[in-house]
Amino acid sequence: MSGAMNRLYYGDNLPVLREHIADESVDLIYLDPPFNSNAGYNVLFKAASGMGADASIEAFDDTWAWGTASKHALLDIQAGTNRTLTVMMNAMHKAIGENPLMAYLAMMAVRLVELHRVLKSTGSLYLHCDPTASHYLKMVLDAVFGAENFRTEISWKRQTAHNDAAQGRKQYGNIRDIIFFYTKSKDWRFNWLYTPYSDEYIEKFGRYIEPDSGRRYFLGDITAPGGASPQKRNPHYEFLGVTRYWRFAEERMKQMYNEGRIVQTGPGKVPRQKRYLDEMPGVSLQNDWGDILPVQPHSKVDKHLGYPTQKPRALLERIIAASSNPGDLVLDPFCGCGTAVDAAEKLGRRWIGIDITHLAIGMIEDRIRSGYPDAQFETIGVPKDLASAERLATEDPHQFQQWVCWQVGGFPREKKGGDKGVDGWFHYLSDNGKIETGVISVKAGDNVNPTMLRDLGRVMERDGHRFGLFIMKKAPTSGMEKEAASHPLIPVQVGGDPQNVPRFPAVQIVTLAELFHGKRPKLPPLISPVKKASRVEMRASHTAGAQGGLKLG
Repeated sequence: MSGAMNRLYYGDNLPVLREHIADESVDLIYLDPPFNSNAGYNVLFKAASGMGADASIEAFDDTWAWGTASKHALLDIQAGTNRTLTVMMNAMHKAIGENPLMAYLAMMAVRLVELHRVLKSTGSLYLHCDPTASHYLKMVLDAVFGAENFRTEISWKRQTAHNDAAQGRKQYGNIRDIIFFYTKSKDWRFNWLYTPYSDEYIEKFGRYIEPDSGRRYFLGDITAPGGASPQKRNPHYEFLGVTRYWRFAEERMKQMYNEGRIVQTGPGKVPRQKRYLDEMPGVSLQNDWGDILPVQPHSKVDKHLGYPTQKPRALLERIIAASSNPGDLVLDPFCGCGTAVDAAEKLGRRWIGIDITHLAIGMIEDRIRSGYPDAQFETIGVPKDLASAERLATEDPHQFQQWVCWQVGGFPREKKGGDKGVDGWFHYLSDNGKIETGVISVKAGDNVNPTMLRDLGRVMERDGHRFGLFIMKKAPTSGMEKEAASHPLIPVQVGGDPQNVPRFPAVQIVTLAELFHGKRPKLPPLISPVKKASRVEMRASHTAGAQGGLKLG
């Protein structure tokens, strides 16, 4: 990978863009901004009441509410230099009112301004959305990028037909997403891509077989489009007894005939061009994409990560291959589970990913390290020392819990609340290659006591977990150590020697300081959450005695 280090940012993408991404430094932007596509307009247009949260972008909770942040976004737009956008957003504000939809548009508009700034003059932007707010977003995009720089609206068939009529639905089934394609200028990078011909097309039009070589070929029209149009200046002459306006100059036509590339099927018949199937690139890609399947739970093509908004990698590979070259820089400011980052790494592009949850950041780190062992990247915004980790625990306990779960080789719960003592899980390789699950409990506060360890033990018993990790900020009390020691050592066959079966503590306490000083839980070999989710061949990501996954510095 040439150029600067790939970067993964934890944080709100607006300040990250403003503070860390230089003007005209990015070749391609793909974004799939969070939005509740299942929400009806009666919900989206509901007026704001009370203070509420400004914009909750927590993992998969893509609800936007009108509040201070959206008001500031509108003020930022009004203070900017894009007069068209200011007029557009003021008109929308007046027409739509103050509700989740307007909050979403305001928050998106101020970010699109920054994305326009960081995009190179030859760069492209693809915005992935659904019909819920796509028409509003296009107006914002036209104001930011210029209507003249709108290239196309791509329709992606995200699922197969479903019988909504059986559930009483009184409209057409919605099976497509929309991807808006914009460029920054009239001079943009684009590589033509092709899809295979259908069997029906080949049988109908490519039915000719060359006897000597066995090669299949098509017969194509070589008369000139536009005919006698003076603007076209098509050559006009007699060839093989037929006078026409032709696609090729006369000398070129004779050369092709001598090479066996021109065929006349009978006297007086219009000659046609012989086009071999094995030399034809395929059907040039159009803007209706129904050939890329969505990610399925048991897909053999994509690793299903359990992330509701996960897109198939083939979709991102297509976009990246069409609108960038190897070594170019790809940016995804709402990178979620990291499919754009994954596709960029695979195709030899540099990349920047931004997300506001440690769930997403941890998943992407694991995904890239598992899929590309030699990949080089830097994660920015995550705790790098004990002080910053303790600060995260105080400022945002839920994000602290997510971060810690990834650092010990596990994965966090997706939602706040109702955890009943469970903040995450980890997968490990048990007897005879069996994959089992352990439980993680994370305490971000200072008021921790032995009762919490007993609660963890009850959860383990209730859910059938043999191992549990208790992660805390401070050193445990003697009572807590006694409680952890009261649980047995569990034998697990992790090797081929039945005479030497290691034993692991059922309940273990690990402090932040111990993690930063290199102490790891003593567990059987852990399984990458990404590899577990994909149901591919499993391998231990750590060996016994060298557990954990904390990446420091």
